[in-house]
Amino acid sequence: MSDQHLLSGRVAMITGASSGIGEAAALAFADAGAAVVLLARRGDRLRALADRITGAGGRALAVEGDVTDPASVRKAVERTVETYGRLDCAFNNAGYATAGTRLHEIEDDVFDRTMDVNVRGVWNCLRHQIPVMLAQESGGAIVNTASVAATRATGASAAYVTAKHAVLGMTRAAAADYGTAGIRVNALVVGATRTEMMDEVIAQDAGLEERFASHALQKRMASPAEVAAAALWLCSDGASFVTGAAMPVDGGATAA
Repeated sequence: MSDQHLLSGRVAMITGASSGIGEAAALAFADAGAAVVLLARRGDRLRALADRITGAGGRALAVEGDVTDPASVRKAVERTVETYGRLDCAFNNAGYATAGTRLHEIEDDVFDRTMDVNVRGVWNCLRHQIPVMLAQESGGAIVNTASVAATRATGASAAYVTAKHAVLGMTRAAAADYGTAGIRVNALVVGATRTEMMDEVIAQDAGLEERFASHALQKRMASPAEVAAAALWLCSDGASFVTGAAMPVDGGATAA
């Protein structure tokens, strides 16, 4: 089966969809036949992306909101069901990162923001997505964006490393809770990827770009499309016996 039909007739929710990996995933999932519900804070960019997808013959719904706000996530899930009648897949991808600051120098507001977006954001999504999937005979598939920082210190801030470890733990716990209910939950262990957020992090320390790229055996960063392709596969029937996994998309960084 080609990628054009991997998610035919299904409905997928993607967070952090206004740029980077989320934007690439929105395009890939729509091209694979899914109706995509796009959640992010930057409404103008989100609506432009939805228009691009619908203009190409796809189905897309833009919902402006913040994953750190439970009401925003609840609204997005409710609008998904109201519009498309179901929720088959979710890619919980919204994130926030900093680097170049040692643990004792990280301000409380930066730590709180890092935990809110990366951990509370995924928590909010799972809490509202899973009940919809439980009510469906077909269950569903959820992918959370973790990081190589979920496995070791990487040069990102201690707050980010802590948050991504939590995402991986939450993914495994959710997979265990719903393994017999037809809901698969997996995480992507993502290596350095060329996104707007990465560019912002690199701007804080000119040496980070070379350092991050050097961690991969391929000695380069990923493109957002490469990460999106992995999320797409995990949401497809091809990954029907994959749950609770931490799937590396890191150019070999965790193998070194």
